[in-house]
Amino acid sequence: MTVLTSSPQPFTATAAPTGDADSRTTVTVVAKRLVADGVCELTLADPYGRRLPDWTPGSHIDLVLPGDHVRQYSLCGDRRDATTYTIAVLREPDGRGGSAAVHDDLEPGDLLGIGGPRNHFRLSPAPHHLFIAGGIGITPILAMVRAVEAMGGSWELLYGGRSRSSMAYLEELEAYGSRVRVVPQDAEGLLDLGAAMASLPEGTRVSCCGPAPLLAAVEARGTMLPAGSVRTERFVAADQPAPVRSTSFEIELAASGRVVEVAPGRPVIDALADAGVHVLTSCRQGICGTCETGVVAGVPDHRDALLSDDERERGDTMFVCVSRACSDRLVLDL
Repeated sequence: MTVLTSSPQPFTATAAPTGDADSRTTVTVVAKRLVADGVCELTLADPYGRRLPDWTPGSHIDLVLPGDHVRQYSLCGDRRDATTYTIAVLREPDGRGGSAAVHDDLEPGDLLGIGGPRNHFRLSPAPHHLFIAGGIGITPILAMVRAVEAMGGSWELLYGGRSRSSMAYLEELEAYGSRVRVVPQDAEGLLDLGAAMASLPEGTRVSCCGPAPLLAAVEARGTMLPAGSVRTERFVAADQPAPVRSTSFEIELAASGRVVEVAPGRPVIDALADAGVHVLTSCRQGICGTCETGVVAGVPDHRDALLSDDERERGDTMFVCVSRACSDRLVLDL
């Protein structure tokens, strides 16, 4: 493995910076290394050694790269370390340039902007956890494994990848012994989800992150489990059916009573911006959670990849980059 490190001044934690989780923070790259073929790990810290905002397993940050590219990456380091964040980035040959910038351009000492952390893939209490990871999907799962292990909980992990050399953090994970099943596709084929999910202990929580086909297969098998047993996280938005309504609808701003019309095919976030109401956004695919907005009244047409079935049913929040309205009017907490 290649390791690149800087020689910064020692970091001493001070009081946490003020501001909410949506504020932008400047961090410096303090270490960079390859943790698998095509997977680069970055360690980030506040330039002045201040404490970074706390995070929980499943959290991600927005990374603002040179050229103002914003990408979301799961935190996979030691959450007990209040002074650093760790992310691991897969090089995507057909990507939009973000992963290439991380792999090729960033060096220790570089300054970056980050947003968050945010968590829409939360680790819920359960008597037993089945973690399923595919490829770079191991990053949020790794933090969950560490957390459950630290609490003395019951867990098992099914981890698949193209080959052993492409699978990050194998040495740490395989130290857990038989609780971890590593399945390199080139040697053993695809993950046996049927065997893994067939006879789970009562109350098992299944958490899965990885490529879309894996998520679809886990979700399909999850229909045989009690509602709410399976939670997945996507790196790419899933295909969505046509919107519930094909006509325009209205957005009422709860703070002022102002009404904004949203035309067919026009994203809510753009209609709001045209009216001078700017909501922070990042992915514009409904997968990062940056633009989450409270719903005071009306029925949203949820088109994100974040909310659980229960959260959709409650209808008290939506992601205005992709979601729309079922009702004629939505009243938003803006």
